[in-house]
Amino acid sequence: MDSLVYISGIKKQFLYYKSLGEKTIDQVSDKNLFWQYNEDSNSIAIIAKHLWGNMKSRWTDFLTSDGEKEWRARDKEFENDIKSKEELLIKWNEGWECLFSALDAINETNIDQPIYIRNIEHSITEAINRQLAHYSYHIGQIVFIGKMLSAQPWKSLSIAKGASKSYNTKRFAQPKHKAHYTDKLMKDK
Repeated sequence: MDSLVYISGIKKQFLYYKSLGEKTIDQVSDKNLFWQYNEDSNSIAIIAKHLWGNMKSRWTDFLTSDGEKEWRARDKEFENDIKSKEELLIKWNEGWECLFSALDAINETNIDQPIYIRNIEHSITEAINRQLAHYSYHIGQIVFIGKMLSAQPWKSLSIAKGASKSYNTKRFAQPKHKAHYTDKLMKDK
């Protein structure tokens, strides 16, 4: 597989998960962004803060330094100390900007260099896949919590319940073609 095709596709997948988080945050009241089921559980704000900390650590100097930075304060990422939705969104966007800047720096001349996370060697694709799995896991938590706490009727972020048949009819009415699976999902929402 052409490595730059992989990078292009993975950017779309990260954008898709970023949009799921943002569409959830939009459907939850400001107060409920900070709700925790109990002391051992995380709020949407805490999960977003953890994603921010992880992204800043993993993607800063992605090609040249270990992904677990000495300056990262991981345990503090789980403290519920964000004070507003605006502060949450600043951190959220800062983390994603760091990720996309790092992905933009990958090219044919550096795609084969090793990446280290806590001194464990990864290929670039392994490191990226590791983070995609980690972020989709946490964004699923954000969506689950958001869906439980939404005061409005929930706007589905994927194919709505009972809509599978009409969705498939629409998709199969088109000829076979090459596209990234997130292209239609992003446009349909």
